[in-house]
Amino acid sequence: MFHQLLVPVANNLFLSFLVGFIPILVVLILLGVVRLPAWQAALAGLVVGLIIAIAVWQMPVGLAANSVLNGFVFALLPVMWIVWNAMWLYNITVRSGKFDLFRRWMIFNVPPDKRILLLIVGFSFGALMEGIAGFGTPVAIGSALLIALGFPALEAITLTLIFNTTPVAFGALGTPITTLAAVTGLHVAPLSAMVGRQLPFFALLLPFYAMVVFTGFRSLRTVWPAALVAGVSFAITQFAVSNFVGPELPDVLAALVSLICVILFVQVWKPRDVEQYRANFATTSPTTTDASAIGEQNVPVPAATDPSPVDSDTAVPAKIEGRPNTGETVRAWLPWVVVSLVVIIATLKWPFVKGGFQLVAVGLQPINWPGLNKAVYLTLYHKPYAAVYNFQPLGTGTMILVAVVLTALLLGIGPRQFFLALADTWRQLRFAILTVMLIIGMAYLYNYSGMAYTLGMAVASVGAVFPFFSVFLGWIACFLSGSDTSSNALFGNLQVVAARQLNLSPVLMAATNSSGAVMSKMISPQNVTTGVSTTSLAGKEGLIVRRTFFHSIILATLLGLRLSFRPYERSCRAFHAALHLFLYVFNVRLKVYLHSVSGCCTVTLAHLVALTLDILL
Repeated sequence: MFHQLLVPVANNLFLSFLVGFIPILVVLILLGVVRLPAWQAALAGLVVGLIIAIAVWQMPVGLAANSVLNGFVFALLPVMWIVWNAMWLYNITVRSGKFDLFRRWMIFNVPPDKRILLLIVGFSFGALMEGIAGFGTPVAIGSALLIALGFPALEAITLTLIFNTTPVAFGALGTPITTLAAVTGLHVAPLSAMVGRQLPFFALLLPFYAMVVFTGFRSLRTVWPAALVAGVSFAITQFAVSNFVGPELPDVLAALVSLICVILFVQVWKPRDVEQYRANFATTSPTTTDASAIGEQNVPVPAATDPSPVDSDTAVPAKIEGRPNTGETVRAWLPWVVVSLVVIIATLKWPFVKGGFQLVAVGLQPINWPGLNKAVYLTLYHKPYAAVYNFQPLGTGTMILVAVVLTALLLGIGPRQFFLALADTWRQLRFAILTVMLIIGMAYLYNYSGMAYTLGMAVASVGAVFPFFSVFLGWIACFLSGSDTSSNALFGNLQVVAARQLNLSPVLMAATNSSGAVMSKMISPQNVTTGVSTTSLAGKEGLIVRRTFFHSIILATLLGLRLSFRPYERSCRAFHAALHLFLYVFNVRLKVYLHSVSGCCTVTLAHLVALTLDILL
């Protein structure tokens, strides 16, 4: 049995941390600085990780190879099986014209303002896709729809990645939280409630933050009411469902409530400067550069090789037809309603059978991984490391496949279109599949070699400031695996052990791991490479990482600062007062105006935000 080494470099934890961080640094530099395709950066990181695991952590070559192979299989099934079928559904809607119908519905039923479209598609609709499928599909589908609505590809992907944060902890119908409960031995309900108290603040913040990133502070003066409706409706629903119902439905219900609220709100209210930010729905010729409002100029864009309407950054169908009638509206929304219902019905536990019936659990077969199961000793936890692969034939991916078939039948999709959509999916995802296999293989290598636990120990050793740095434990794990679920499986228990040693709340620190992980989804190679698969930026993931890395650090730091107050204060009055003071000072620059029938009444954004914080904090 191989015993993991925790401080293999000169018996020094800090030096061991630095060496253990090298593979992650290699991936980040090759992606963001050298701008290699994600699969090449992930391959280089895996090779460097293997060398360090074998030479420094003294892991036997056979075990190292076996752990990577275990990661490869997990990457294919269930991770990419979910993504594959979700993208197949998307391609069926494109091939059949239903995606264009969905786009037309957006054009005729919401103001033609890019900021409003971004809130509806990037924030609310993307959160719905995260709640159902996750694993990069919200970014791929949401960015494709934004591109079809006239957004440049770089803008669309960057902004949907920024939005793909607060829904992640409750993604795939609460799988990250149930996994966190399983590995820590804590109850699901308090974990769900705690995460549901941490993330709604960011759900409220993100619409405003994204508007500033997209169009600057100036435009926020006119669009803030829509941003407030989107953020508050999502935040309050996410808070209420996670605290009083459970972890399965916060995303789905919050996304639906937010989507409905924003769409209804913009039927009676529109920004006064719509023309300045009007979406261009007209046909555009393929261009060779992509000029983005968020600062990326002269980005090379490969020539389109497929007639699909989303292969060019701003390509849309040749003409805009009239407003969809009732039947067309039903067909436009049908694929997304079907997949939502199928996944929810299959994933929820139904009480009519003793112990609860769950369709996705039927046929579940745990398989002890040959040559790896209990062949590694977890030095940190003083027990053998189990390597159990759960084969789930009716898992979420299969349920999405059921939705694909049902959609094809309900919409009358012929066999030719059905299989052409399948071929489109292969062309889009072949490099994404390779990237995800390599990056998750590296994550498994980190786990079984002990490198991950060395990183965790180093972060946990910082003492009184641990609540701040605990965010970055989840951040590192999610960057590696691309999954909040895997992040919780890796470091969830370590957070609990450190919390008990420091006399902190185990529930708070475990929840922080999950909340911190969501902040690195926007730079995870797995998420980014899947997100670009439907656009002309496939193979140029480094451009995206360069744009999102800074935002990832900002949001993780804000979460860390916010959580630093909680363990040491009986209440968060000091933090709350500081927020009110900040908002009061900032209010000098954030006066906004609401126009009503009776005239112009002055309302301050800061006071409205502070009022919402009274509820959330």
